[in-house]
Amino acid sequence: MEIWVNPRCSKCRSAVSLLDEAGVAYTVRRYLDEPPTPAELDAVLKRLGLDPWDITRTGEKAAAELGLKSWPRTPDARTRWIDALAANPVLIQRPIITADDGTTLVARDEESVRSLLP
Repeated sequence: MEIWVNPRCSKCRSAVSLLDEAGVAYTVRRYLDEPPTPAELDAVLKRLGLDPWDITRTGEKAAAELGLKSWPRTPDARTRWIDALAANPVLIQRPIITADDGTTLVARDEESVRSLLP
């Protein structure tokens, strides 16, 4: 299991605590320090069944600076969004957990985290 976290995020800390309580083995990826590549983001999005704008934190300062709210949300714009997320990882919704079976969730609540536990 792998969890992408921002240690300053309370939802990330909560998810890590739940994983610890469950005693599952996992790897922490501090995605702000080790940003995912565009290929990694594309793979995660495919597992999530989402588009990049679905996991974008549009309220962040970087989103406003890029003008993301005006970007098209179309298949043709998908690569542009993925590249923006890779270049500005603060825009990625968190935490994202990928279970050993490949199941991936944006685990913003306790129920989501628990759904990935064995």
